[in-house]
Amino acid sequence: QVQLVESGGGLVQPGGSLRLSCTASGIIVSMHKMGWYRQAPGKQRELVADIISAGSTNYADSVKGRFTISRDNAKNTVYLQMSSLNPEDTAVYYCHARRQFEYWGQGTLVTVSE
Repeated sequence: QVQLVESGGGLVQPGGSLRLSCTASGIIVSMHKMGWYRQAPGKQRELVADIISAGSTNYADSVKGRFTISRDNAKNTVYLQMSSLNPEDTAVYYCHARRQFEYWGQGTLVTVSE
């Protein structure tokens, strides 16, 4: 059984930072295309960043230079380091894995507010 468990969300002030973690079981993250998506209230789910097996990364224009996706193969975990957060980053963040099949985590809420 595949599980993607996100953690690290919470309330942060504008300009602050958070690090999200996605720990996988039942799959090997280094053999999958791993991504972070987000869904804000009333909006469609959108890709934030992803990392392929070879290690190349891709970012949405809105987060380039502020967010960094990384992978720890030994911990079978993918991270999303977020900095310079602004209220528009408020959303539920989901971990995603894709190879032959795709899997989603349950999501973790990030709220950027005073």
